[in-house]
Order: sequence, then structure tokens, then C-alpha cells
Amino acid sequence: MRLDILHALNTERAARRAAIIVTDIASGAQRFVPSAEVAADPLKDTLAAHLRSGKSGMAETPAGRVFLTVYVPPPKLVITGAVHISQALAPMARLLGYDVTIVDPRTAFANPERFPDVKVIAEWPDTALPALSVDRYTAFAALTHDPKIDEPALIHALSHECFYVGALGSRKTHARRVERLRAQGVSAADIARIHAPIGLAIGAVSPPEIAVSILAEITARLRLQSEQAA
Repeated sequence: MRLDILHALNTERAARRAAIIVTDIASGAQRFVPSAEVAADPLKDTLAAHLRSGKSGMAETPAGRVFLTVYVPPPKLVITGAVHISQALAPMARLLGYDVTIVDPRTAFANPERFPDVKVIAEWPDTALPALSVDRYTAFAALTHDPKIDEPALIHALSHECFYVGALGSRKTHARRVERLRAQGVSAADIARIHAPIGLAIGAVSPPEIAVSILAEITARLRLQSEQAA
């Protein structure tokens, strides 16, 4: 790898931005494509598809065969609510490679005994979330049913381009939430990004089933998101 490419790659990785190294198989020539430049690249469709999958691999192009080395930041899952659903969701998400953090100021719930091997922050979201550096490779789930906890966190997640933002609650509950968010100046476009009721509609009832539905929806959003989001 050329030194200039290595420096550029390290810069993107430090900032948790995706990138691809394109290697021409015939000549061995390499070029570096940060995610911000994919849309303008001659191979934009192919590069975008590999960014969505997060997988490196060979590709056929009009100019010949190339190998695409994909660098995608490890995904994060931030949850507000140290609740029963979170107890099922956190270990499942870790199996899928997510770095999981649970935020809940209620110390009776947010403790390591209930969440072994998971980072738990017993603070209010406005204190805890800025230090977590959530970004476009972060999924966020609001699960407390408490507007004082969930809604500041939702606003933070929306403003930091989290690729998935979901909130627990019925349609009526979410309708009331929408009115409160509007009153706080959240745009209609941002509100429309919230998946609520959270999770795919699979008829989930128990906390583990709801956790499965949430992870399925997160996975669909991560892997099937639009080229622009990629």
C-alpha cells in the first residue's frame, strides 16, 4: 500500500468514515476512494454496493477487473433504557458485531448485574451521549417509554446522522411523541426517520421476540439503505 493511501486511510478510519481502496488486477495500480467521494466516482454503483455490504471482493468493470478493499467502521448500538427488551437485545447485538452501550439514569435498572459484559452508563442522555460520538454507523433505540429520557436522546441521534433511529411505543404513543418533538423544533424530515413502533412487524410479544424484530429492522436498514445513505 502506498504511503499516501495509508495516511489517507488512517485519517478516514480515525474519523469513523468508510473508504475503499481500488486495486487494478492487471497493473496493480491503486487508488483511494473515501465514502464522501463515492457518488462522483466512475464506479459509484459498484462501490456503493460494497459499502452497503461492508465486504471486500473482486469486481468486473468496463476498465477491467479490480479488487475492492472495503474499510467500514465497526457499528455501534446505543440504547436508552435498561429494560427487559435491552437485556435480550444487547447480547444479540454483540453477536452481530455491534459495540453496545446502554444509557439510563435510573440506577436501579442500569447496573452491571443486569447487563454483564455490556457498557452501561447511569446518566441522563444529555450528559452521556456526547461522549459516545454517535455517527452514521450508529444505530439508536429508545426503549424507556419515558419522554424525559428518550426524546432528548432521539433528538441527539437524529442530529448526528445515525443510520437507524427507532423508538418503542404504540402508534398513539408515537403520535404524541411526534407532537412534542415538533414543539422542540425537530423537522418533519427528521421525525420521518424514526422507526416507530420500533422493529419489524412480525407479531413479536415477548422481550426476546421484540429484540429480534429490532435487530432485523436495524440489519435491513444497514444493508439495504439507499446509495445516498451508503
